[in-house]
Amino acid sequence: MARSFQELEVGATYRSRFGRTVLEADNTWFSLLTLNSNPIHFDAEYAATTEWGRPLVDSTLTLALVTGLSVVDVSERGVNLGWREVRLPAPVFAGDTIRAETEVLAKRESQSRPDFGIVTVRTRGLNQRDETVIEFERSIMLPL
Repeated sequence: MARSFQELEVGATYRSRFGRTVLEADNTWFSLLTLNSNPIHFDAEYAATTEWGRPLVDSTLTLALVTGLSVVDVSERGVNLGWREVRLPAPVFAGDTIRAETEVLAKRESQSRPDFGIVTVRTRGLNQRDETVIEFERSIMLPL
């Protein structure tokens, strides 16, 4: 069940209940849907010539997936106000299973909307080896 503004505590960390294994088809479709023409995401022959030797999962798919995995924990009833400081410390490949870990950094009542609060969180996406593959901060507007 979604947490309310009041239930979210600064310093608390929530881990996604499930992970999601990224499939080759996910990466290909996402690249096609977003018109990302970089062959490193869908051309195995080209990707074999890079330092990774195989296609990389599109980083914006990783961002969307990890954000989605964290929704039930911190933002199911809210509105995302934006991401900050997105970093990609390790690549994601088809076959990797990703999960999210989210820490509540701050919360306050909204100054412009009296029935809402703003929560700031830091989320990390972790692969099956517990390597951080993405991390970012985001702000969420939640009803009080």
